[in-house]
Amino acid sequence: MSTFKSIVQGKCPKCDQGDIFDYNGNIFMLKAPVMKDSCPNCGYRFEKEPGYFIGALYVSYALAVAEMLAIFIPAYFLFSFNIIFALLISALVLFSFLNFRYARIIWIHIFQY
Repeated sequence: MSTFKSIVQGKCPKCDQGDIFDYNGNIFMLKAPVMKDSCPNCGYRFEKEPGYFIGALYVSYALAVAEMLAIFIPAYFLFSFNIIFALLISALVLFSFLNFRYARIIWIHIFQY
């Protein structure tokens, strides 16, 4: 399985079989994503040490900036500042759990060994 496909599906970087998250989260029910401690298939530990996922904050920031640019550029030509601001804030809130999940998945895949 390719690395990109493994990241999109949220699979273990070592065996590409086990899921990284038990629960993907739901922003509308205010339920945060729940991550497994290790891969159920191969036993690969996802969190290597305390504070391991602090670096995933930078990945999350990059994802949020890319999303905001993708919204801002077309909205700049179509809407007023107030509407653009509301769109950006709404997108940040709606994509927060998705960014959390994918930032950790990408971070795990970057430092898989």
